Amino acid sequence: MPDRNEMINDLWYKNAIVYCLSVATFMDADGDGIGDFKGLMRRLDYLQGLGVTALWLMPFQPSPGRDDGYDITDYYNVDPRYGTLGDFVEFTHGCEQRGMRVLIDLVVNHTSDEHPWFCEARRNPDSKYRDWYVWSKKRPKHANEGIVFPGVQKSTWTRDSVAKCWYFHRFYDFQPDLNTSHPEVQAEILKIMGFWLQLGVSGFRMDAVPFVISAKGDKVTRPVEQYHMLRAFREFLSWRQGDAIVLAEANVMPNTDMEYFGATGERLQMMFNFQVNQNLFYGLATSDSRPLVKALKATKPRPATAQWGHFLRNHDELDLGRLTDEQRQAVFDAFAPELNMQLYERGIRRRLAPMMQGDRRRLELAYSLLMALPGTPVIRYGDEIGMGDNLVLPERQSARTPMQWSAEDQGGFSSNRKTILPVISAGAYGYQHVNVAEQRRDPNSWMNWMERMIRMRKEAPEIGWGNYEVLPAGSPAILAIRYDWRDNSVVVVHNLTASPCEARLSVGLSGDEGRRLVNILSADHSVADESGKHSILLEAYGYRWYRAGNLRYLLKRSDA
Repeated sequence: MPDRNEMINDLWYKNAIVYCLSVATFMDADGDGIGDFKGLMRRLDYLQGLGVTALWLMPFQPSPGRDDGYDITDYYNVDPRYGTLGDFVEFTHGCEQRGMRVLIDLVVNHTSDEHPWFCEARRNPDSKYRDWYVWSKKRPKHANEGIVFPGVQKSTWTRDSVAKCWYFHRFYDFQPDLNTSHPEVQAEILKIMGFWLQLGVSGFRMDAVPFVISAKGDKVTRPVEQYHMLRAFREFLSWRQGDAIVLAEANVMPNTDMEYFGATGERLQMMFNFQVNQNLFYGLATSDSRPLVKALKATKPRPATAQWGHFLRNHDELDLGRLTDEQRQAVFDAFAPELNMQLYERGIRRRLAPMMQGDRRRLELAYSLLMALPGTPVIRYGDEIGMGDNLVLPERQSARTPMQWSAEDQGGFSSNRKTILPVISAGAYGYQHVNVAEQRRDPNSWMNWMERMIRMRKEAPEIGWGNYEVLPAGSPAILAIRYDWRDNSVVVVHNLTASPCEARLSVGLSGDEGRRLVNILSADHSVADESGKHSILLEAYGYRWYRAGNLRYLLKRSDA
């Protein structure tokens, strides 16, 4: 691999395939029912074969585990259940050997209430750690505002019996917020980042970024973002390791996106695009691409070095908070018609496959759309085999069940009869029917389709690097996008309806470059009529990926 020190200007994340997993639920090597780094090491060849170029790990540091590891007690270690720091270094080395990078969750908005910092802060008012958290002598008047988990969380301030003060927590009461405005806390965050960079990671998925950079305190009644903190994070990464990045969880409105990226890209490199994600599911629910097109246009402005992370499902609920009440209800009706499938009155706690009722056509459409969106695709573990969910489990745990590797006991995840979360063992999505081993043997399986789609996406860098334009296609049910980069063009067309539909579109390229579209999935090419328009018949939930440009070059590529 290239020397990391020579990769300062390497924007590797622009054309990456990111795969999100939890060490705890991926593969158990020691038989205790909990996934670990040694188990994950055994599956690196599988991930490489799938086409993954970057792994995003959910929290694996020591934690009481009251919020799936997002309540951390030690930022500089590995939870003993998952292994040791030595195991982690062996893992990052194994990834580097296979050309895969590692991103880890950076959870610095809050700690566990069992963290030594908080224990010292509540015990000793003269401790330096007292100022590392946010306190109030009286219960603030706005303590019931800004609740993240309605129905589960009752307040954002809780009285501590030891400190005899109220402490602020944006999330659960066992997750006290760090006073991220404090210079010592900011220095500690950089120290944490530097520590893990030294052990082989290539960046961080930063949790709850808008809360991290917000001013906090009993006098703060409205959000005040401190965007300069983002530049400090970026500069530190550039100094320590030029190609390291931050992928931000920042569910913010499009008019503030540039504040997070920076006008010249001097702040964050990547953000998840929640605006597009929510409107994508509305489009899949209603066969109407117009709100999705509007979301794409609203989030189009970004610096040349910045990138969007696009996703279908992740470890949280499918948040629909940006949609109108009517739009949200339409998505609920289509994908979560029962109340136990919904969460916090704003989201869906299901996996993608059951949301699509296991319909292969709809699943292909959804993932083809994901791969064709302007940005970098982020895949959730298990979605490549169409795993289901367990709605008996509480809240978001329903979609966090262990990976299903084979038809062996416990899905091949563990030799222990008791696992950290129950393996799905009954129904159409039970491990007996949905697993890696079976799908690997079937050339027409969902997993093998995903592998081919990932390979095709990597071979279309125009999507990750290029400029794009939404093309009129004659129907709101059809989404057509053209990407241009380095004199090459890719055109992707999707039919969101359950009925066949004809797309009538002009590619918009000068000369003969747009007259012939070469299908890069099959031999179903398209030639424009005398008016320069293509008539493309799409089957129900159909999709096409084309190359446009020099005819001889395109035909040579398609024959290859």
